[in-house]
Amino acid sequence: MNLLDINVTVTPDSATTAAAAGLTMWELLAKGGWTMIPLLLLSILALYALLERIITLYIHGRVPQKWIESLKQKIKQGNTAEAAMLCVKERYAVARIAKAGIEQLSAPTTTIENAMKHSAQTEVYALEKNLWLLGTIAGAAPMLGFLGTVLGMIQAFMAMAQNTGQVSPKLLSGGIYEAMITTAAGLVVGIFAYVSYNFILIKVQQIAQRIENTANQLVEMLQQLPSAAPPRNQ
Repeated sequence: MNLLDINVTVTPDSATTAAAAGLTMWELLAKGGWTMIPLLLLSILALYALLERIITLYIHGRVPQKWIESLKQKIKQGNTAEAAMLCVKERYAVARIAKAGIEQLSAPTTTIENAMKHSAQTEVYALEKNLWLLGTIAGAAPMLGFLGTVLGMIQAFMAMAQNTGQVSPKLLSGGIYEAMITTAAGLVVGIFAYVSYNFILIKVQQIAQRIENTANQLVEMLQQLPSAAPPRNQ
């Protein structure tokens, strides 16, 4: 009789466990409630910002050594027109910086340096575009997930309060685990955005350092050309 009682008691629990284990990932996420929708949108935005920055850094942030040597050779030979054409043909940030200096070649050397410095600042600012989006998502996603959890807990306790009978552990645990889904989702999205933010930030800093070193070399070469005017006495 005891064995029969044990079998009858265990069977519903086993069925409940099997049903819970049989949930697909999408079904589990759907139980998180309406807050999962903005979290999904934030995850898409974070992925877009990451991929867009990676492509931009690859295209505009490159400092190809072969192209740099060719540009230096043109400058040493005094072929500033050909050097400018090399800069126009390429989409590198360093090409636009070099072009800014070449265009001011007849000006005083300080003007050449300032023009290239201003262009370098503009290019670095362009490379950092959309970083604010990743930073915002990194902070907002966990908070949004926690908000979903709080709302879910409120609904769970309201259901318990409205239940006139004995509160079953199943009712309590079901409401809690559904509420915790949003916290987990928010943390996943936030961690992804935070790691992406720091990854892009480090890449931008590395590229900015390479661009600065190359720009300084080009400034020195341009200042040595005969067409570069000396600084005017104040």
